[in-house]
Amino acid sequence: MGSGLWKEVVISAGALGLASWAGWLDWRLRKIPNWLTVPALLVGLVVSSALWRWPGLKASLEGAGICLGVLLPVVLVRGLGAGDWKLMGALGSFLGPQRAIVILLGTVLIAGLMSVVEIVRQRKVQETFRNLVTLFVAYSTFRVNNVRAISLDNPGLLKIPFGVAAALSTGSFFVTVFVIRFFHKLG
Repeated sequence: MGSGLWKEVVISAGALGLASWAGWLDWRLRKIPNWLTVPALLVGLVVSSALWRWPGLKASLEGAGICLGVLLPVVLVRGLGAGDWKLMGALGSFLGPQRAIVILLGTVLIAGLMSVVEIVRQRKVQETFRNLVTLFVAYSTFRVNNVRAISLDNPGLLKIPFGVAAALSTGSFFVTVFVIRFFHKLG
């Protein structure tokens, strides 16, 4: 195993382990606890800097910063839980900026697909469209006070386990990378 490959395996295992554990907790408890996300962020920073020195720490901070920065507005309007937000930041600290962007986009797409399935399954299509129109009007006219009922604080609204989407996206990413590398070596 080449010297760079084992480093990739360590980082990949850390990201996959974190995503899997958080996905399982989010599926079972509908919560991703701080005792998992905060230490994971620090471990991602330390491991990256130990393996690649300053460039590793820089990439780790960039990955965490991208995930946290992109999702912060959604968290502030209560469209995403803080545990989900911290999970993505911790994953970004393992992944670095390029991989973090891919996995973040994959996570959002998978969560969107999960949402559509759940909306149709629970027959809440009309209610969802009314809520989307309300959100669009509120944010386009800067009158966000009337959308408080359309947030995570409302127990009547659908909630998707974002951690499961993150786990699926992370797993899919690494399986895809493995398959591409495998076939590249064959060819």
